[in-house]
Parts: sequence; structure tokens; C-alpha cells
Amino acid sequence: MKRLFPAALLLLAAISCCKAPAGDRLLLDNKEVKGIEVVENCIAPEGIPGMTVREIAFVNKSGKAVKVNAAESSFISVEGPEVWTFQPSSTAWRKDWAFPVEKGFYQRNYLGMNDPDYGGGIPMVTLWTKDANLSVGIAEDRLKLVSMPVKRKGNITTACIREDYDTPVELQPGDTLRVCRQFILESTGDFFNPLRTFSQYMAETFCWKAPVSPESAYESVWCAWGYERQFTVDEVIGTLPKVVELGFKWVDVDDGYQICEGDWTANPRIGPDGMRRMTDAIHAAGMKVKLWWAPLAADPESSLAKEHPEMLLVQKDGSHEDITWWDSWYLSPVNPYTQAYTRDLVDMFIKDWNFDGFKLDGQHLNLCSPDYNPASGLDRPEEAPERMPEFFKDLYDRAQADKPGAIVQICPCGDAFNFFNVPYVNQVVASDPTSSAQIRMKRRAFAAMAPELAFYADHVELSDGGLDFPSQIGVGGIIGTKFTWPEPNPHATENGGSLLTPEKEALLRKWVPIYNEKMLSRGEYLNLYDYGFDKPEAHVISKDGAMYYAFYAEKWDGAPIELRGLEAREYTVTEYTADEPRSYTIDGSNPVITPVFKGNYLIEVK
Repeated sequence: MKRLFPAALLLLAAISCCKAPAGDRLLLDNKEVKGIEVVENCIAPEGIPGMTVREIAFVNKSGKAVKVNAAESSFISVEGPEVWTFQPSSTAWRKDWAFPVEKGFYQRNYLGMNDPDYGGGIPMVTLWTKDANLSVGIAEDRLKLVSMPVKRKGNITTACIREDYDTPVELQPGDTLRVCRQFILESTGDFFNPLRTFSQYMAETFCWKAPVSPESAYESVWCAWGYERQFTVDEVIGTLPKVVELGFKWVDVDDGYQICEGDWTANPRIGPDGMRRMTDAIHAAGMKVKLWWAPLAADPESSLAKEHPEMLLVQKDGSHEDITWWDSWYLSPVNPYTQAYTRDLVDMFIKDWNFDGFKLDGQHLNLCSPDYNPASGLDRPEEAPERMPEFFKDLYDRAQADKPGAIVQICPCGDAFNFFNVPYVNQVVASDPTSSAQIRMKRRAFAAMAPELAFYADHVELSDGGLDFPSQIGVGGIIGTKFTWPEPNPHATENGGSLLTPEKEALLRKWVPIYNEKMLSRGEYLNLYDYGFDKPEAHVISKDGAMYYAFYAEKWDGAPIELRGLEAREYTVTEYTADEPRSYTIDGSNPVITPVFKGNYLIEVK
């Protein structure tokens, strides 16, 4: 239901007026509706420099009834031949969140479901040049089904907030239509500062809270996914000696133990005691163990779907929302039956099977469609996507009650992480990155939103070349791998692609000790370089009195690089990841280096 009020209910005395940005308007079939007055309340949040929060009302002053099917407001624009942007919305294309804007560019950035399984994101977009930085987004306590369209025409790039109405709204003379609260933010640099500022605003204004991860969340990970869905208990247990020998601290038991999605008891291949046999063996080896799980999914043939239709999300046309990846149906996340069923599963996994945490997996975890199931007890169908984070809060709280410090990771495969789910995890993940660059970019985004939240860089096999440990370690990510040993599972589709070869084992013997010794994932990520305009790409971690710089480029031929953030004194620079590490000194009053490298250059500066 749209926020539509008769003129008699509009208390103009309570609304302060200020100049509205050009372009605030109501539309019918993308044509501006005439005779509409824009009234707004402008708020400059205390302690949040550069931000203006806008409460916007459109008043029908035309003297006649009008229909509208969209509202656009809070336009921002930057001008320049080179413009970069941060657009963290979700589609099946799994696009980069930060990239240069080409001429003729357009992207809708809808925060609802854009493709089957894919929706949600971070409710802001940023545009920046070398000289300007502007962001626009929503300033609500929950996600709203609005768009943040970005387009470029010539050298002008614009963005705004747009609400589309499925059914045209009719405004009588004097009627008022309100849109969601939104903000415009002027900042500096790339997307880091505005994202940090927005997160600070949400923390101080609403219940959104950046999580703090326990120490165990930062330890290195071996995942059994290399054996794929037909893995056996003996394969997992048989790999543990090599996992321990190479220095990994966590084991992730992955997809394939369950009867089907929705029926999460162990299948006959695993056996009635197989799950507990695995966790006991892993704990006996001195490691901790997470369980892969795709909550909110139920296969149509599952006992759950057949016997408990009251849990299923029902769309407007009466159909069930499909999770195409697993050929499953969505459970409604705010349905009380779904929540009770999920709590019971958490108890089984942690208390009975003795797991130490979860790898919650699936792009469907980011968002769902509106729910029309009467059993869900909603006042509005849109409450399902808006209140979806409540599901993860309930799951997280139950896990912590069962085992304090339990790890809860959400991996919304390829989605731009739903900002409102962030408070209910204590480990995030690069989430099926399509490149090493995505690993690094996502790390920067999460460092801005939640600086004390552990970032797992996902299986190294997903990085460029399948072995790009520098892109995991250099940005402060937790390393992980899915190798199989001594043999692959004969049913695995990769046909031995994850097998621990002598060459791969040699690399693990190099990089795992570097990670475990430096633990840069526990350091402070510093915002010292611009993502986009500064070359080469640079990331900096401060830890234990040292600065760790990581530079990335396809090829760097010795052009000068400034080491920012140093004081005017002498420093020792150590190439700590080189096969033959070397050190040299620099003067902090002129901290310029001239390295030659391919791919990456990682240094410790003390």
C-alpha cells in the first residue's frame, strides 16, 4: 500500500521546506505529471558530515485527479570524462560492484528480485571523479523495493531513487504521496568513505549494528566441497591428516549429506551416525567444523513441502517462488512455522551433530518476493522481503545460545550482500567471486561497512588461476581451499580438478604459514588509496606496529608508488611473500618505491 494521504491529514506545519534537488517528480508512463508540488523535510544528522536525509511528500496541486505509476527523487550528478561508480545490487550476471561508467551506460539497480534467486543489496549508489564524490540511497530501518538507476549521457552521470507502483496511484486534488526516506551524501575518495558514513548513520539511527567476529572466525579453512555432492564420510576423515599437516584450522562439511533440500537429516550414503562421526574426528584432530546448509529452501518432493505447505512462500498469482539453482521452493522467512522449524534444525546441527557453526549458502538467502500466504500472518506481502533479516537474527541467536561463539556465515552466491543481514553474521565471504579483483573489491566494501567482521576470501580455486593467495592475504582475507587427497571422488564433475598435486601442495606449504604467521585478517584495513583512480590498485593493513601494503596490476614496470600513511622517519621494507624475501630502507618523509612486478607486490613496512 502506498503512503497516500488526503490533504486534511497532511500537517504542513510539521514539515520544513528546503530547496528540492532538480528532478523530484511523479511520473505516468515515464512522463512527468504536472501540477505536483514537492514538500520536504531536510535533516542534517548530527555527527554525520556531508549527509542530508530527505523526507519527501508530493502534493497534487493541479486541481484535478491524476494518476501516477512512479516517483523519482534525490537526483545526483557528476560531470567528467572518467567516472567511477559503486552499484551493489544483485542480478544473475554477478557483476562487479565498483567499475568505471562508460558513455551510454544504464543500470536499474532494483533492490527487489531482479532474476530468479537474485535480489537485494546495499541500498546506496556512489558516483565519483577525481574531484567529486556523491552518493544517494535509502534511509530506512529495512530494505525497500525501490530502484537506484544510474545512467550516463555524454559526460554527465546521474543517479536517483525511483519507486515504481504495480498499480497506478490516483491522487485526488490536495492528496499527498510520500516516498521512502532517502539521503544524499557528499564525500571524498571512492566508495569507502560514503559506505562507512552510511553504516555509521544506520548504526546511530536504527538497530543496525556492525558485528564483531570472535577470534576463531579468522582461522584458515579447508572445505570438503572438492569431493562434491557424492562425498563420503571416509573421504572427509581420510583427508584430515593432510589438512592438519598443512596448517588449516577449520573444516567445512559441504552439500550432499542431506536427503534433499528441506529434509535435512542424513541420507543413506552418510548413514545414521555419519555426521557425528565426522565432527568427532575433526575435533579429535584439533580443528573446528562448520556445516553447509541452504535454509529457506525445500524441494517440491521433500516431506517438508508436502506436509507443511503453511511454510511455503506464496506469490501473488498463487504459485510458489522457485529457487532455480536447486529446483526448490522458498520458505517464507517471516512465517512463524518456518522460524520454529529452523530453530529446531539449529539445535539438531549444533547439539546433536556437534557442529561449531554454519556456512549458510545460496543466492536466495539475500532476498525473497512478497509473500501472500495467509499462514504467514502478514499485514502486507512486502513484509517478507523487508523483514527477511529477522529470520537470520533468529537463527543467529539460537546458534549462539546453543554454542556461544558459533560461526554463522552467509554466502549469497554472487549477490551483493543484503545490507540488513550484516548484523546477523560473524563471518562474511567473497561469495563465489568471478575474479580475484572481485575478492579484493568485496573485502574493501565489507571493511567499510563492518571493520571488525571477519572476511573469508572463499576457496582459492575461485581466484584467477585458481591459486591467487596474494589476492586473499594481501587485503586481509581469510584463506581457504577445497583440495582433495589422496584421490578425488569418482563422481565429482571436476574430474580431479581439486586434487592436491605436488605443485599445489608446495604452494600451500608456502602460503598457509604466511597467513597463519601474519594473520592480516585481524589487522585494521586503512583507507589510503582511491579504488579506480590510483594506480596500481592498492590495499593497506595496519597490524602490530607494521604497515602491510598490497599492490595489484597485470604488469608494473617500476613507475613510482607512494607509500601513504607513514611518518617522517626511516622504515624497513620487506618483500615478505617473495620466494627469496629481501629488505631495503626508505625515508618516510619521501616514501616512494619503484618496484617491478607482475600480478602483485606485497610488502611489510616497519
